[in-house]
Amino acid sequence: MNMSDLQIKLVPLIIAVAVLTSFLLVGLLHKVRDSSEYGLGGRTTGRIGGGAAIASNWMSAASFLGMAGFFYLNGYLALACVIGWTGGYVLLLVLLAGQIRRFGKYTAPDFVGERYDSPTARLISALISITISVIYCAAQFKGIGILFAWLFGLPYHTAVTAGAIAVISYVVFAGSLGVMKNQKMQYTVLIISFILPLMFLAKKLGYFWVLPQFGYGAALSQVSQEFRTNFTLPFASSSLFQWSALCFTLMVGTAGLPHVLSRFYIVPNIRDARWSVVWGLFFIALIYWSAPAYAVFARLLEVKNGAIPDPGAARGMADMVVITAATQGGLPAWLVGILAAGGLSAAFSTVAGLLMTGAASCSHDIYAGLLHPNASEFRKMRVAKGFTLVLALAVYLIAVNPPGLIVEITAVAFALAGNTIFPAFLLGIWWGRANRQGIITGMLLGVLITFSAPLLGSFLPLVAEVFPLTSSALCGAPLVILVTILVSLLTPPPPERIRRFLAEEVHGHLD
Repeated sequence: MNMSDLQIKLVPLIIAVAVLTSFLLVGLLHKVRDSSEYGLGGRTTGRIGGGAAIASNWMSAASFLGMAGFFYLNGYLALACVIGWTGGYVLLLVLLAGQIRRFGKYTAPDFVGERYDSPTARLISALISITISVIYCAAQFKGIGILFAWLFGLPYHTAVTAGAIAVISYVVFAGSLGVMKNQKMQYTVLIISFILPLMFLAKKLGYFWVLPQFGYGAALSQVSQEFRTNFTLPFASSSLFQWSALCFTLMVGTAGLPHVLSRFYIVPNIRDARWSVVWGLFFIALIYWSAPAYAVFARLLEVKNGAIPDPGAARGMADMVVITAATQGGLPAWLVGILAAGGLSAAFSTVAGLLMTGAASCSHDIYAGLLHPNASEFRKMRVAKGFTLVLALAVYLIAVNPPGLIVEITAVAFALAGNTIFPAFLLGIWWGRANRQGIITGMLLGVLITFSAPLLGSFLPLVAEVFPLTSSALCGAPLVILVTILVSLLTPPPPERIRRFLAEEVHGHLD
């Protein structure tokens, strides 16, 4: 390793460590000691702050690292991610945001258990929420692992272990209110660290740098001519069904993701809950407009340097293409360090929200809700932190040998949410006749559909085609909704008090 390599790694390392240390210090200063707020951070955030927290919680390694890598590999197919993830927030805003906040239950299992008057439905929802958190976290751990490997010059397995220790220490010792305050701080760091290097890169390559989200269009044309790959050609790497299935799955998965739904309880009222979604969508869009530019610049630099990788090598490096573009583009070490710090910030922020959402489900919905209703706050808090460690260990075991790209792993979590949690919320809010028998059947069917491709696809190829692992909700979610409706109609209706509550309290307000 020569001295320039040491300089490139050392300066980014110092910047990344400084940023993460500041996050930990802020978290320790605002530590939560009440288990009821462990997964929420308290209702102390306004509209813009709530939007920043939503965006920070959302801006994961999939957005910061994986999105550009997915564009780098697949071009037009990756547009399904942008439309699906942002469209999901529009769906959430129109159909669920105000109603969820008005219903008054803090977690997805809480809502399901109360709305459907069923401890069994609550338990199933809690287990699904935990599974979603684990799968989603596995993608973040991979992002942390590859960044730690690059920063410290470590093998991936060693790096993901070090990264896991760092992020678990942050979550356990900082507490949830610290996480919420950090999420506002982290979004600020994230947006600067993602866009500022992009501006410098665009300027260095000779393109319009003031708004590089528009300036990379000329580079796109150049790549199409020299690389003979048209990123804008529809369905060049996928079919119309595959594109639509991925887009729809990410859309309904966004609207059903537990750690996103819980953000509606950190704002003071329903109107602020809606506006926090609007602000969150705006903040998220700033990143999504920028990710394709990194992918295009990375391809352009490969052409200019005469180092075009084969498909296997390209897939292997896709999740690091943001860092690769910055280093190959000749950006100064301090800018690369800011970019790496942003990537770690994105992954740490999402892992914090996900692990605490999963731990809250374990502690609040399972331990206190079903096993020990009279448990003290101190006991529930200890259980929540203990479950955080257990979930983190499960995530680590998956991340040591990741099954796919960051975006692909993340998409499985969205598919599970779209096939289970989304139908439960949609029907639970908008159809008073939905009952416990229907939703239990629907959620179990949704789990089966989500994992049907690896379970049944080898001897039933049609199943794998109709319900692909990363995008099964296009056919799966409507099927779950239909089965839930049929079972509900064939079984007794829910209690009258629940139907009256929906009519009078959830839908009976104009705000």
